[in-house]
Amino acid sequence: MTSYKRSDRVGDLVRKEIATMLLYEIKDPRVGFVTITSVSMSVDLRQAKIYFSMHGSDEDRKAAIEGLQSASSYIKRMLGKRVRLKYIPKILFKFDDSLDYGNRIERLIEETRQK
Repeated sequence: MTSYKRSDRVGDLVRKEIATMLLYEIKDPRVGFVTITSVSMSVDLRQAKIYFSMHGSDEDRKAAIEGLQSASSYIKRMLGKRVRLKYIPKILFKFDDSLDYGNRIERLIEETRQK
């Protein structure tokens, strides 16, 4: 049986809540195709790094970050109502480039195989 840290459990709960908000509540077109990939909570649960991914150009990503930043006060307010925490975490959005990195590695492997 695996034991998880409290910050991991809270991070997973925060990820689910934010994903639900993006899907059903936040109507900003800049964040329409954003997927929350993970949430990294600090040990004291006062900060949350929210990693997201999306397809598109760098301009689309910048617009998505701006849209998420503009929705952050709403997100924090709703987290305060839905997740029982002593403190509402400070939210920081970061682009998760692991999908792009994986695609690049896969493309390089395929090019190597063809040669």
